[in-house]
Amino acid sequence: MPEHQHQPPTHFLRANMIIDSHQHFWKLDRGDYGWLTPDLTKLYQDFYPEDLKPLLDASGVSATIIVQATDTLDETQYLLKLANNYDWILGVVGWVDLSHPKASKHLNNFAQHAKFVGVRPMLQSIKDINWILKPELKPAINTLIDNDLCFDALILPKNLPALIKFSNQYPALKIVINHGAKPEISKNNFNEWAKQIQQISNHSNVYCKLSGLVTEAGNGWINEDIMPYATHILGAFGADKVMYGSDWPVVNLASSYNEWLNLAKFICSNLTLSEQQAIFSTTALNLYIGRTR
Repeated sequence: MPEHQHQPPTHFLRANMIIDSHQHFWKLDRGDYGWLTPDLTKLYQDFYPEDLKPLLDASGVSATIIVQATDTLDETQYLLKLANNYDWILGVVGWVDLSHPKASKHLNNFAQHAKFVGVRPMLQSIKDINWILKPELKPAINTLIDNDLCFDALILPKNLPALIKFSNQYPALKIVINHGAKPEISKNNFNEWAKQIQQISNHSNVYCKLSGLVTEAGNGWINEDIMPYATHILGAFGADKVMYGSDWPVVNLASSYNEWLNLAKFICSNLTLSEQQAIFSTTALNLYIGRTR
């Protein structure tokens, strides 16, 4: 097991536990959240571990993975400091400019932290949809592989063709699609997204988060809006390559922490108990923490 990986506390290893594989914290006066503007009224405030913990307790969630919310090294350091203070935060998916000449150095430094588990470039905001295919990223990608770190892909459906090529280029890299690649549920744009999800799911190194779908459906969504997309993700990837995530606090734009968790449980209710356990805990543990490898 690589040195950067850590052992979760034993009380997180019980059967039927839930791990939230995708949530965020931010502190507005840090000043580097360019996308976070006052018009996002439900999100334009500080969100701390003390705000999330009561929701976890009420929902029976044991532990979480924090994911970056802006493209600075400073934020990654901030999240790692938070993770140091709470044993229920099992890992941090941070940010590094993978095209920077010092990217490998930054990654190796972060990898010394027991709770640093991967990076997430904000691909959905990069104008060049083929950015991840640039040869200058190769040293950083190889450093991720060498340190057994994950590559979280924050993408839109338009980014899927490039991600398919990227996955072929780096078959040893663990790639995690966030939010099902953000299908345009509110526009009912299913077919092309579904075709590409099916294609990329055949890559053994690509995983997918069951997260963010209510936000893509928008206000006023009903279960029937979400189900075709969620069931397609499950059918394409299989339980061993899908993990539940809340996307808190962004989920607050269209739902609540507990409402989305309950819907995710309903979506998975026809699966076997072992499949449900994979989606709600063991896939995230295996992928990010390496506990059972």
